[in-house]
Amino acid sequence: MESKEVSLIIKWSGKEFAIEDLTEHDTVAVLRHEICKKTQVRPERQKLLNLKHQGKPVTDDVKLGVLELKPNFKVMMVGSLESDIEEASSRPDDVGSVVNDLDNEEEDNVPFENKDVYLAKINKRIKDYTIKELNPPREGKRLLVLDIDYTIFDHRSAAENGTELMRPYLHEFLSSAYQHYDIAIWSATSMRWIVEKMKLLGVTDESRDYKLVFMLDDAAMITVLCPLRGVIEVKPLGVIWGKYGQYSSKNTIMFDDLRRNFLMNPKSGLRIKPFSEAHLNRHKDKELLKLAKYLKAIAENCDDFDTLNHRRWEDYLSKKRSH
Repeated sequence: MESKEVSLIIKWSGKEFAIEDLTEHDTVAVLRHEICKKTQVRPERQKLLNLKHQGKPVTDDVKLGVLELKPNFKVMMVGSLESDIEEASSRPDDVGSVVNDLDNEEEDNVPFENKDVYLAKINKRIKDYTIKELNPPREGKRLLVLDIDYTIFDHRSAAENGTELMRPYLHEFLSSAYQHYDIAIWSATSMRWIVEKMKLLGVTDESRDYKLVFMLDDAAMITVLCPLRGVIEVKPLGVIWGKYGQYSSKNTIMFDDLRRNFLMNPKSGLRIKPFSEAHLNRHKDKELLKLAKYLKAIAENCDDFDTLNHRRWEDYLSKKRSH
């Protein structure tokens, strides 16, 4: 049964903000997350004055469907912006602890990919989101989806130019991957910054012996309610698969430094070691060289990526070398 969409208008600080990307199965916590994206008022600061359940202010676990709200119901909100909100909501410098915190076996066992509410959101993205296609897909190629920040680029360190912040062997890696894969970029930032970073790194230069097939930004992501950490945003590969029928879990692999980004498709994701402190690590980081070998090996020896365990990619390479 198809989920009913919920559309609301948030009235705050003399302005109105439309919230449309919700269904009846989403909770108030998810609504607060969406409001934060629109207004920058953090969820814990939001007071939703006229949103009531059984005569009392709503709690975060209440599903929007039980509130029986009319389309475009206007929610009155008060809440203060904080001068440091951007800093507070940005990713900490201590990347290592963040990655360890998110590398949780239990979380991977939650069947996110099967929940109707999330499938409805993916279908909405398939219908409404426009993928920025740069070059046509090539027949018979697999698909490699790459994150940017901390995967191929250190976006926090200071440097004279973009090359100093680029992960070592990036262009060699992309050239190698291009032989067997169409290459896509998916970053949790706006398309404007994705385009700028690709220019900065020289990835979209005409002279390259590889090309990107398309790019996706944060607008293609969806929110999910995670048992261990509340509302988070993820990159569901189903958005791509729904628009390009030649790609599926059988021939797609995604690299990201955060495992949470592929919670919807855990078997299709490979969590790459994050690349940070470029000035210290750019002379010794060889992650992309090793992963280029892995991509080549699975493209040449595996017809169905669903049978692979990408957490064991180094073991896979070792076995191939020993044969």
